Amino acid sequence: MSFTTRFAPSPTGHLHIGHAYSAWTAFRAACEAEGRFVLRMEDIDTVRCKREFEQVILDDLIWLGLDWEEPVRRQSEHFSEYDAVLERLRGLGVVYRCFKTRREIMEDIARAPHEVGEVYRGPLKPMSADEEAARIDAGEAFAWRLSQSHCRDVLGARFGEMRFIEDDKGEQTADPVPLGDVVLARKDVGTSYHIAVVHDDALQGISHVIRGEDLRAMTPLHVLLQTLLGLPTPVYRHHRLLLDETGERFAKRNRSATLKSLRESGVSPDQVRARFSD
Repeated sequence: MSFTTRFAPSPTGHLHIGHAYSAWTAFRAACEAEGRFVLRMEDIDTVRCKREFEQVILDDLIWLGLDWEEPVRRQSEHFSEYDAVLERLRGLGVVYRCFKTRREIMEDIARAPHEVGEVYRGPLKPMSADEEAARIDAGEAFAWRLSQSHCRDVLGARFGEMRFIEDDKGEQTADPVPLGDVVLARKDVGTSYHIAVVHDDALQGISHVIRGEDLRAMTPLHVLLQTLLGLPTPVYRHHRLLLDETGERFAKRNRSATLKSLRESGVSPDQVRARFSD
């Protein structure tokens, strides 16, 4: 199996040092393995994602010293593929329409026995086909959720036998149950990060997924989707998250210094890369 990895930013703003570290980690791993490095734009959020942000991302990565295979895959150009994935899951009977508001979901969680936290495990009482049809006809908003219980029914014993390889830890058990019935699509946004990333990783032949520690918890869900869809499961490597001077992780929401602002102020790529070993 040839080594192929990727960096997949969302062009909702400018990259910060945390993004740079993730991109550089994946790029260096591909170089060391004499493998492939691909770039993907995760731009399914067509409201927040902007082409001008994408161009700055490309400029930042070139400045940092990265190169990648062309063309860059833009998820916004492939919604029909993600629709087909959702349709396959519908055909398996493992997704359902959820019309509940966030308040109603929290009320269900509070009423459910032995539940702690904000994990939704499905309706306490199934909706009738007539009620569902009436709510669709009324134009009510809904989300497509993955039913853990139906996944268990479809996969049988395989549901409890799912495994994946964590690069530095070896074989791990993939237990998606703690995540509950995750949203895979909405009426107004026909896909999700989970569907798109699993489909694209398989399509692009990604053998090693290298991403931040903050996404580790989602890995069992992605392994479940791969198992349902008959897709290969890559090796996963979850790297540490870089922290700023205050001890907070670099993040767009924290208004972290951007690569664009650093390079425009005269900071060199070597100086940025030096931060990776702190």
